[in-house]
Amino acid sequence: MKKKKKREFNVIIERDSEGFFVATVPELKGCHSQAKSLDILMKRIREAIELCLEVQKDTESFEFIGVQRIAI
Repeated sequence: MKKKKKREFNVIIERDSEGFFVATVPELKGCHSQAKSLDILMKRIREAIELCLEVQKDTESFEFIGVQRIAI
């Protein structure tokens, strides 16, 4: 039996003004979740990724380069 290769996704995590953690997966359009704790957020974003992959069969793979902050 052939093992299914695990895919890895970059997850951006931010905190909103109300204290919720918000996770976004740039490779999957519309894939995001939120929670009050990081543990719950990671569980929820895994579920969101699985759901997005069911809907979006063809996903483009990106190479993560880094994150930059710009002050304006």
